[in-house]
Amino acid sequence: MNPFKKQVGGNHYKKYKIQPVDFIIQNKLDFCQGSVIKYVVRFKEKGLIADLDKAIHYIELLKDSIKSRK
Repeated sequence: MNPFKKQVGGNHYKKYKIQPVDFIIQNKLDFCQGSVIKYVVRFKEKGLIADLDKAIHYIELLKDSIKSRK
């Protein structure tokens, strides 16, 4: 089976025309950027506030990495 058509642990991404992993790979996003996309896309179907908190955490990590480069 094509791994891009398979989802382990639920079906919260299958309803989307573009799956988060496809978007992340096609746009060459890094881990933190991809995590933000993933958690924001799925929060209503899976983790609600916890997933939004996770997305915020990855945004904070991105901000910190930018600040530390200056």
